[in-house]
Amino acid sequence: MINEDWDVVKSFFPKNWRWLAGRTKVLKGLRKDKDPEQILRSLLIHLGCGYSLRETSVRIRQEKIADLSDVALLKRLKKSKDWLHGLCVSLLRESAKPEKRIRGREFRLFDSTTIKEQGKTGSLWRIHYSMKIPSLRCDFFRLTPAKGKGNGDSLLQYPMNSGDYIIADRGYCHSKSLHYASSKGAYVCIRVNQHNLKLSDPSGHDFSLLTELENILGRVGNIGEWDVLHPGENDKCVTGRICAIRKSAEATRKAQKKLREAAAKEGRKLQPETLLFARYIILFTTFPKSEFSAEMVLDGYRFRWQIELIFKRFKQLAQLGHLPKRDEVSVEAWLYGKLFVAILTQRIVDYANALSPWGYDIERISHQEQLAGV
Repeated sequence: MINEDWDVVKSFFPKNWRWLAGRTKVLKGLRKDKDPEQILRSLLIHLGCGYSLRETSVRIRQEKIADLSDVALLKRLKKSKDWLHGLCVSLLRESAKPEKRIRGREFRLFDSTTIKEQGKTGSLWRIHYSMKIPSLRCDFFRLTPAKGKGNGDSLLQYPMNSGDYIIADRGYCHSKSLHYASSKGAYVCIRVNQHNLKLSDPSGHDFSLLTELENILGRVGNIGEWDVLHPGENDKCVTGRICAIRKSAEATRKAQKKLREAAAKEGRKLQPETLLFARYIILFTTFPKSEFSAEMVLDGYRFRWQIELIFKRFKQLAQLGHLPKRDEVSVEAWLYGKLFVAILTQRIVDYANALSPWGYDIERISHQEQLAGV
């Protein structure tokens, strides 16, 4: 961010990065250093290199990048919140590529991760993240406080279109999410949370999930499939299937051990049915039965682990694991800046690996130099 590689880094910015600076009024209130490039370069030294505000201030003055004190830099970071968010969105849009499809379909993976501010009283924040398979490209993200009404895991956090194929974990298994997806014409494959999912058979009678699992899936490797309805308000039902498979003895042992440890830690009594359910992987899906067998649904659910790997990579690339505790606005700005660093880094790596032995686009750099000379 400090040496001659800055021109290379800059060539990977979204094309509208200067326009976004004007639209979000990031330079408002500055008496000097009114070039958005100076501001963004200073912020990226702080965000990308991990320097403190004070150390960043010293370095940018020494290199004659900008004349900003640590206090002024923090104020500029706050003012840049919307700019940094816009940069993330624009970069994701530009990075999108035509995608190959799996069995004629593309899938969206939904999940979230939490980020904690420093200190015992630090607040928790949540990143809601949507990623496409097979490209592994993010197509949507949202930042909210981790706690509070409407901020938890829910399909309502995400825009969706008719014909979307969505895969999500059990945190999204509740009635509002399923009915929301159904109203949008989207298909879902969600791991079942037996405490949140009321089911009936096609005739409208109560469906005893555990009884069916115990009767049909008696051996390891057995797969079961049942047509079910999920009732909602005003007699509206979501029509779907339960697809389930019996775990191995070792996988069951690990799952039950984890449940016992969690119950002991929280000081609650573990219900016997919970341990029995731990023998199975159970999915509720509205994927068309004519196109997706139970085996295909279960196999496709494994894609969900890709988003876990993305979160781990984000936290490694941009050090997203811990937020500096200041105030709400600076925390949001810091987090959007870190996301921008992670997405920008991924874009540079992808380009270097796929297209260019020297790691950057000559045409984009030369084009920027021409614009700078105008």
